[in-house]
Amino acid sequence: MNLALITTILGLGAFTVNSFSLFTSIPNNKRQGTAVFANSGVTRNENFAKLVGGYLFPEIGRRRTAYLKNHPEAEGKIISLGIGDTTQPIPSHILSGLVNGATKLGTKEGYSGYGAEQGTKELREKIAKVLYNNRIEPDEVFVSDGAKCDIMRIQQVFGKNVVTAVQDPSYPVYVDTAVMLGQTGEIDPVTRQYQNIVYMPCNAENNFFPDYSTVPRADIVYFCSPNNPTGAAATFEQLESLVKLCQERGSILVYDAAYAPFIRTPGVPKSVYEIEGAKEVAIEVNSFSKYAGFTGVRLGWTVVPSSLKFSDGTPVRNDFNRVMTTAFNGASNIVQSGGMACLDPDGLKEIDTLIDYYLENAALLRKTMESLGYKVFGGVDAPYVFVGLPSGKSSWDAFEEILEKAQVVTIPGAGFGPGGEGYLRLSAFAPRDSVKKLAKD
Repeated sequence: MNLALITTILGLGAFTVNSFSLFTSIPNNKRQGTAVFANSGVTRNENFAKLVGGYLFPEIGRRRTAYLKNHPEAEGKIISLGIGDTTQPIPSHILSGLVNGATKLGTKEGYSGYGAEQGTKELREKIAKVLYNNRIEPDEVFVSDGAKCDIMRIQQVFGKNVVTAVQDPSYPVYVDTAVMLGQTGEIDPVTRQYQNIVYMPCNAENNFFPDYSTVPRADIVYFCSPNNPTGAAATFEQLESLVKLCQERGSILVYDAAYAPFIRTPGVPKSVYEIEGAKEVAIEVNSFSKYAGFTGVRLGWTVVPSSLKFSDGTPVRNDFNRVMTTAFNGASNIVQSGGMACLDPDGLKEIDTLIDYYLENAALLRKTMESLGYKVFGGVDAPYVFVGLPSGKSSWDAFEEILEKAQVVTIPGAGFGPGGEGYLRLSAFAPRDSVKKLAKD
């Protein structure tokens, strides 16, 4: 494979592909000679019927698997710049925290069973001190099994009678969970947008930062910085303006900071709570997944300030706590021990080393695509590089062609919403050798 081939692929005319043929017809099964059918008498949740196709990342995996089935000779040769899954091993000090946590369970003195659903006191205190410089209180921190799960829990708190606003394009979990909860109407087949969701355009013209003042008011505003998929990181002034608008419009801001440690530019905020007044309007979701290679270990947290309240004065924190205590038994004792090690001085150094590794990958991907003449965004304070395609080029078509002809997995921008059409997202989480091979070839 070589760079010229990718250039040729992306420059080709439209390649017809049935981009989201995800549905299969499953016949009703019945036992021979009886009138017993496999179907139950339970009506399907109508909200799930509104979802178009499957969730984005499993669909990417399905297409990769299908390609390998048809091309077994490509096994081991595919370069994956797709899903944002970390590839470097967990560093030694952080790993020692996990090992020690597991070892304790084998001793009478160290064994522990169920813990607090909100997380251990020690880890909550350490998150508040080390990551937030005590801007928040430990009892406002809810430790969990990851940011993605917490987004669904947040949706459960708000229920179906709210209007949600999302960046367009955006991480698909925000939209899909809103649909599942019954917040939306049907999807418009032309615009590919759901009724009752406010889509905030994010594009090259506005530097991928939404202007919330130009769209209808929403109850809940989801915002991610550094952004997935565009790689844009909001400046202090931009985030300050968004917080102010949420205050003026009575909206709650859900701030997804899962990629905060990738920020290296001075003055770019890593937390929404660096902004004055944010504790009255914002929830922050975060995760150790990208910090420390915990994508498979599973550990995250959500901050719900005590001063954030519903219109009737009820603290939002109370209801989020009820969801956590009802539907969650707390993060693993072993994993929380690993989280404590992450926030030790040695653990923080190891995290910086990991982040530097992935940022170097991002810089190499960005340089490579720019050398081919493409407009490239992100990849500076973020692990994602957002590549503009030639005018009229479908992102799903480009995905298929690059996979077929160059054995490289990317993510089509359209998978993140209609605003992502015309782009590909490249992930910097691949091993360095794979990134160098792409750049060299």
